[in-house]
Amino acid sequence: MATIALPRPLPPHRPSSLTIDSLDDQAESPCPPAVPNKHMPICPPGPVPQLEPTTPPPSPRKQEEPPQQSILYPPTGFNYTTFGPLAVFDLSAAQLAQALDHIARQPLPSPSEVFPWLHGLHPLNSLQQSFFTARNRSAKRTPTCFRNITLVKADGDLSVSRLKGAISPHEFLQYSSVPEFQDVDPREGFSVRNFQIQAAKSAMTSDIVVYGDDLHASRKLARDISAAQQRWRDRHAAQDESLPTYNTFVCTSHFHVFEEKHPDLVAVDSDGLLTGHVLDFIQQERREMFIMTKPSEIAHNVWMGPTLDRASEDGGASESFDLFIECSDLGRLDPAALQDIALGLSEDSDPCLDFPSSGSLLPSSWSHAEADGIVETCKWIHHLAHGTRPAEIEPDKDGDSDPIMARQHRTSSTRPRRILIHCGDGYTESTMLAIAYYSFSTGHSIPEAWLNLHTTLKRNFFAYPADVSFLTSIAPRLLSKSPALAARSASEINALALDEPDWFSCIDGSFPSRILDYLYLGNLNHANNPELLRTLGIKQLLSVGETAMWREGELERWGPENICVVRDVQDNGIDPLTNEFERCLDFIDQGRRKGVATLVHCRVGVSRSATICIAEVMRAMQLSFPRAYCFVRARRLNVIIQPHLRFAYELLKWEETLRCANAAAAATDTNDLPVIKREMEWAEIAREIALMNRPYAR
Repeated sequence: MATIALPRPLPPHRPSSLTIDSLDDQAESPCPPAVPNKHMPICPPGPVPQLEPTTPPPSPRKQEEPPQQSILYPPTGFNYTTFGPLAVFDLSAAQLAQALDHIARQPLPSPSEVFPWLHGLHPLNSLQQSFFTARNRSAKRTPTCFRNITLVKADGDLSVSRLKGAISPHEFLQYSSVPEFQDVDPREGFSVRNFQIQAAKSAMTSDIVVYGDDLHASRKLARDISAAQQRWRDRHAAQDESLPTYNTFVCTSHFHVFEEKHPDLVAVDSDGLLTGHVLDFIQQERREMFIMTKPSEIAHNVWMGPTLDRASEDGGASESFDLFIECSDLGRLDPAALQDIALGLSEDSDPCLDFPSSGSLLPSSWSHAEADGIVETCKWIHHLAHGTRPAEIEPDKDGDSDPIMARQHRTSSTRPRRILIHCGDGYTESTMLAIAYYSFSTGHSIPEAWLNLHTTLKRNFFAYPADVSFLTSIAPRLLSKSPALAARSASEINALALDEPDWFSCIDGSFPSRILDYLYLGNLNHANNPELLRTLGIKQLLSVGETAMWREGELERWGPENICVVRDVQDNGIDPLTNEFERCLDFIDQGRRKGVATLVHCRVGVSRSATICIAEVMRAMQLSFPRAYCFVRARRLNVIIQPHLRFAYELLKWEETLRCANAAAAATDTNDLPVIKREMEWAEIAREIALMNRPYAR
């Protein structure tokens, strides 16, 4: 199944400081734009589970795990205020910091204990109910093994004075005649990616701490939350289900106490600025995107990279370039503007020019004028980069031009220019021009240019099917004007342009995404092109839940030891992957030790295979799950990775496993117990993912 790029532009991104339900109301507020060109492909969940499923059935349900330990329970030693049968407890900033540190070191319940409840099982949603409870009728029960801590900012304004993981009361609380928890489970449809409801579901199984500088307002909200907790317990008791007792607290410390004594807990300070002490997914993705696509030289004095913001911390890099060519949907072909600069006719002109986006010149509609415009653009970029002028228009001593002279030469009035070909994400919209210019300047064929940009120059890029057709169509005239092929005959150039390797005829424009030097993430279409994989140095294939279809004899050519297949894992929110992590990562490491790369793929390349790649990045780079998630998300070209809820939760548990193993390996005393400390909690991670995905939702 090929990855198909969606039309652009996309709606603007919202900052993670907003609440999930207030996003639609904040459309007019200033916020950073979405990473351009990304899209969310459809991930088929596979067949509906049967009573005798093809995937392995879960183990018989054991006695439920005991609740997580918390120093907030039992709430002995805390001052409290009663409101009839309800109680609200007080705690200080220091006590809250200690409680959050303690809960971050407690192991999470196993996935089988909390799923499918976390998916959202509304009693009226027959589709979701029947899919998830066909094999386990007790799965609808609220798990009693959770004991989270949910922070709630009393005034609901998360754009200022926000503590780590804090949410607005409107994200989980509703008022009708009485305060109660929102019914966030979806009433219709089927989804295994309900990240947007996780903060609310976590609040239902949490001790809740309200904070704010207006202590009176905080106590009033805490009283309402305590009442909602009591109604939640009463509802379960009426269904003969028991729940642990969760309590409500009020932090009596002013916010500046956190800023002064616990800065590691402050996500947004009292001036409304991100502190950098708490991971912000949007900012982290942008940071990883810039690292991946930072400007690099693809030809003499010609660079490719992202659009540089002079106001940002990376904006200083823009000062090193003389000319900027931005590729975008609104760009136009204007080689005359480059010609004027090269001939010194517009020295005072704006150094920022534009160019059409990749995928915008369609094979069915492009004209010869557009093809000539591409060639002319490449020619004048080459002159500007080398500080030369075409000899046929260089004036002689008498002021006349000499059309016979074919050489190029440097004059006192010209100088080499450093040129940046750029776009928003650094690789999508600028790909067509980059490939065309690289082919023109080096004399390489289009397939060679495609390959060398990726392998030799280490550029990540994403081309559209239209770019494949367009560039191969104009290749003869592009190469005929190449200064690198000036000594070649027309027949030799034409043969070079028409010579296409087998792998090139099968690509839709995109290569698999390079996550690490030895690790690629792709889809089934990539896996079905073994010639491409070999050409990229990929000599191992890890198939997760899908199987590549190769010609007879291809398997023997690769060697069965270089193929690993994970069977019977659908993208259905039920089938686990944790048990396959070590086998998959050992296989990937086998390739790394041999000096070859491994392609990890499923059908679309965003859920099952992305989960394995995140697990490997966590292991190899010793990153937390949130940081590894952002790392892989930035590098999965053009599409947004979408490990579903259960896979994401399994990866958070995998972080525990890795931390315990690392701690045990580093322990010098056999009595030292391995310790964990999560960087972020489940509800906070899910909320961040939901906010990141919101601008791309259809």
